[in-house]
Amino acid sequence: SFLFLGPTGVGKTELAKTLAELLFGEENRMVRFDMSEFQEKHTVARLVGAPPGYVGYEEAGQLTEKVRRQPYSVVLFDEVEKAHPDVFNTLLQILDDGRLTDGQGRTVDFRHCVVIMTSNIGAHRILDHKGDVSDLKDELMQELRGRFLPEFLNRIDEIIVFHGLTQDDLSRIVDHLLAQSERRVHAQGMTLKVTEAAKKLLIAHGHQPEFGARPLRRTIQAELDNRVADLLLGGEADPGDTIVADVVDDSLHCTVDKSGTARSAEASGT
Repeated sequence: SFLFLGPTGVGKTELAKTLAELLFGEENRMVRFDMSEFQEKHTVARLVGAPPGYVGYEEAGQLTEKVRRQPYSVVLFDEVEKAHPDVFNTLLQILDDGRLTDGQGRTVDFRHCVVIMTSNIGAHRILDHKGDVSDLKDELMQELRGRFLPEFLNRIDEIIVFHGLTQDDLSRIVDHLLAQSERRVHAQGMTLKVTEAAKKLLIAHGHQPEFGARPLRRTIQAELDNRVADLLLGGEADPGDTIVADVVDDSLHCTVDKSGTARSAEASGT
């Protein structure tokens, strides 16, 4: 079991998806719960199912049923600090015994699951911290002790701190996102080539430290993907062509390379 601490958009959920694919062969082996949906006391029944005599008794719990059917999974509790205290009692059973009894009296085994909880607690400290990493961990632990019960923290195997993204991180993220764009273009029988200057421009337009990598994804969609789509829909590019994204006059331009000749598409598209 792990607790991932860090600001928004630094890859906590993405790492959980990647871990599911690495351990169990596919990304959909991750069972995800947004804990902001479990802020009320009665929502515990949604996880394990309603007890006998209550409305909805016939319906299985969302958590217990998914793990019962798919015992080898990564179980992700997103923004765990938002959950009702009674939900933590349920989590304690999972972290302590590795099992949970649902509303119908069936015992569900969690021993083959990786349980990951994410939290934004202390995010401001992480973004502002300039000193030693060990000092930061101590500060975060102090803040965690003020929000969670000791018995809960004591049952977590590892608390992992995610720091703000560096320029090197952003470059690698851009490469990863552009690889997805390239695959989509390749599926249409064409090639997408993005120059280093274009990558730097996308990072400059999309980097907002307080929001992590999410604005970067939106920037690539708006400034690159949408314009490539306009070229395809307008019949400007044909199978076998290469679409080149480069910087002209401090803005992104896309050109279609047809065996040595290039036709330009303005980056200021709608």
